[in-house]
Amino acid sequence: MEHATLVTLRDRHPAWRLLASPHAALVASFLHRVFVVPNMRGMSEADLAEALEDELFVLREQVGTDAYPKGAREYLNDWAAPERGWLRKFYKSGTDEAQLDLTPATEKAIAWLLSLTERPFVGTESRLRTLFALLEEISAGTEVDPIKRIDDLRKKREEIDAEIARVLAGDVPLLDDTAVKDRFQQFQQLARELLADFREVEHNFRLLDRKVREKIALWEGAKGALLDEIMGERDAIGDSDQGRSFRAFWDFLMSSRRQEELSERLDQVLALPAVLALKPEARTRRVHHDWLEAGEHTQRTVAQLSQQLRRFLDDRAFLENRRILTLLHGIESKALALREAMPVVTVMSIEAMAAEIELPLERPLFTPSARPCLSDPAFPAGEEDIDTARLFDQIVVDKARLRSAILRALRHQPQITLRELLEADPLHQGLAELVAYLELAHAGDGSDALDGLRAVVDEAVEEPIRWKASNVAGEAVTREARVPRVIFTR
Repeated sequence: MEHATLVTLRDRHPAWRLLASPHAALVASFLHRVFVVPNMRGMSEADLAEALEDELFVLREQVGTDAYPKGAREYLNDWAAPERGWLRKFYKSGTDEAQLDLTPATEKAIAWLLSLTERPFVGTESRLRTLFALLEEISAGTEVDPIKRIDDLRKKREEIDAEIARVLAGDVPLLDDTAVKDRFQQFQQLARELLADFREVEHNFRLLDRKVREKIALWEGAKGALLDEIMGERDAIGDSDQGRSFRAFWDFLMSSRRQEELSERLDQVLALPAVLALKPEARTRRVHHDWLEAGEHTQRTVAQLSQQLRRFLDDRAFLENRRILTLLHGIESKALALREAMPVVTVMSIEAMAAEIELPLERPLFTPSARPCLSDPAFPAGEEDIDTARLFDQIVVDKARLRSAILRALRHQPQITLRELLEADPLHQGLAELVAYLELAHAGDGSDALDGLRAVVDEAVEEPIRWKASNVAGEAVTREARVPRVIFTR
């Protein structure tokens, strides 16, 4: 809190610049509504610009058209500029549309503005109990004397037994409404702070990823040295207090039993009349799912670091292979150039040369291969009757008949789906006939039409096709196939 440090923060820190901006009310209210309330971790620039345009239209109607003269995209580009740093602009892998997300500094500024609002009451009991519980946990977790730890555990057991006895006797102490409100208010505050901490942890991992990219782009040494340096920094972050705390939190939250317990307790608490009187946020019921979603974003940032290392290794292996091929090509070129003018002096010598002696009797003698003897017996004509019905028991689908059925159905309507067509005229030859219909749809797909018949296949929608058939035992069964929606048109 020195004067020089505060002056530097005022000039450079994005959160301070946001609070000092003349448009702080617009920036904070809009970004809080769009990102913080729904726990949004990234939004496309087009969608965010459309939402901001609606917000500006409402504000101009209220405070005048001269209040915010710029367009929505101009404001977004201004907020994402390096000198502001209120939004982070990035591109997802495989897309060319810009994405925008809050920066940790902006979320800190919004959280500080939220703390300025007047609360229904200021609870102190729950926080004091939390402080005592934390001190007790620290003390118990660092006690090395086993006798003292056993004494503390026995004391807790006696207190629990006494409480059980009181409950069995009918003395059930309950929290009053004030105590419930106090504890629930602290729960909401800690839940919001935890979501903000996730964004900051993700920001730290993203800075590491940027540093890795810079080192890879400028590295000229060996691969081992670079990997050793990068993995050392990765281990330093993972083994730091922040990294170990995040890993412990993630392991705790990924337990299915913990998630079910959190859901049950949230439903139970949110149904209390005292909590309903506080009008909690709608997302409080699924706050643990928001924690999971925010944690997945952080884990995805760490995965990007591994992808960068993999890409670096692949590129470096390609470059080394190309260098080896270049050296081999140079050796071949020099050898061809020296073929006509052999050197008279010694070009290369190898030490410890020795002649390899092979005796003639060490080689195996020639063994002629055995020639197979092929017989040509005459088979007598049989007198048994052969059942030739199997030769004709084959399924042949008449595609012309299927095409006529489609064109006949299209005379009464401009288009028809395969499912509607088969409901009117069911399959007679089972799966083979269904495959023939799909083959006709493939022939009529695209710009080329087959006898005036066109087909469009919608891969996003699946439709069940059912038909009657017989199983091995000859019993009637209903079979079903799920295929993409096929639409025939004229």
